Amino acid sequence: MNDAEKSSADLIELTLSEQGSYRKIDDSLYVIKQGSTYVMINIVPWADDKALIRCCAQLVRGVTMEEDLAVDLLHLNGQLRFGAFAYDPGERIVFFLHSILGGPSMDRNELLATLTDVAIIADEYDDQIIEFYGGQTMHDLLEDRALINILDTDPTEFSFRKG
Repeated sequence: MNDAEKSSADLIELTLSEQGSYRKIDDSLYVIKQGSTYVMINIVPWADDKALIRCCAQLVRGVTMEEDLAVDLLHLNGQLRFGAFAYDPGERIVFFLHSILGGPSMDRNELLATLTDVAIIADEYDDQIIEFYGGQTMHDLLEDRALINILDTDPTEFSFRKG
């Protein structure tokens, strides 16, 4: 990690610890939950001595990009004060993301505004996209996978091991 990435991580951890719960996945990746969505905060090296903070929420998985959905998302992109909707055709995921400059000059209020807006927009629009175009929220997807893991596990095959 360069110095800008380290100072970004320090400010992110301080800010998130004061605002509520978060999970640190590794030195450059954090996750917060808002309603039915999760926001990933990724510290990305930029140039030799800079860092970007990329905030990304996966809104809906399993949705097919149709012309109406594309037009709706582009229209919303023009209405928002910052951030943008995006689509991954391989995974069929609609995202909402925004990046800010990290490093020692990163503004704490800008970080909080970015995280808040990304989380609120993602939580607001995931249900609307599903209502009109189908798919699953990330929260529902994770719950379904957890249930599948529970149902696939045979509790009679479990045994405690002696140390």
